[in-house]
Amino acid sequence: MADGKPARKTTRGQVKRVERLTPHMIRVVLGGDGLAGFEAGEFTDHYVKLLFAPPKVTYPAPFDLEAIQRDLPRDQWPTTRTYTVRSWDPEAVELTLDFVYHGDSGIAGPWAARVQPGEEIHFFGPGGAYAPDPEAGWHLMVGDESALPAVAASLERVPPGALAHVFLEVAGPEEEQQLDSPGDVKIVWVHRGDAKVGESLVAAVRELDFPSDTLHAFVHGEANFVKTLRRYLRTERGIPLSQLSISGYWRLGNDDESWRASKREWNQRIEEEEATALSA
Repeated sequence: MADGKPARKTTRGQVKRVERLTPHMIRVVLGGDGLAGFEAGEFTDHYVKLLFAPPKVTYPAPFDLEAIQRDLPRDQWPTTRTYTVRSWDPEAVELTLDFVYHGDSGIAGPWAARVQPGEEIHFFGPGGAYAPDPEAGWHLMVGDESALPAVAASLERVPPGALAHVFLEVAGPEEEQQLDSPGDVKIVWVHRGDAKVGESLVAAVRELDFPSDTLHAFVHGEANFVKTLRRYLRTERGIPLSQLSISGYWRLGNDDESWRASKREWNQRIEEEEATALSA
């Protein structure tokens, strides 16, 4: 129990395989009996919150978050990082997660780069809220590397023949991936190069000739470009929020903790600005 609140239940996964998909994307497949009872599949943006021990801190087995938070100082508690479920195979009992890797900076990327089969990781989840609406006139999916796993999972659930316009920003052509879908998918890979994250992506989306306004959109990634595209979709194109799944996964200049701490206020300001613009 921490601060008078009971610790949430965690799930234990054991690393089965690690694969370098591109220079900056690493796939980690978890399995093991700790995943018994795990369920995912309703949504295509399912996510889990991975728990990482601070450097030089080792927890006794079996992992007991309540005991850790009761007996250890706060600076020795695990740090959480949120990652999309790329896929969940209940028959093979395999949970696949893809990690963006930028060298030794950060927590989760370096872990994915060095982790070996047999090691374990604990996590919360899954959460989630989005899946492509089978009744939508067409689909719009937009994201940077952080949203690529969710977009990939979503494309696999687009109905056969359904139109989907997809815009994905990555560092360069070496970061592109093969994405499969039963839908009629038009993918634009935006190579960022030296440009600011999302700048070229926003420009590409604005150039799209929308087939209609009956779209279902998924727009996620760096918070600043997501804010710009939300303004475009809501105030310039008049798309209702009910047709949008749109949120900042991360924000330039913020680590995960500071972004989570400020995200509610950030979203509230966006909503207030949006309401003012729509009522003008």
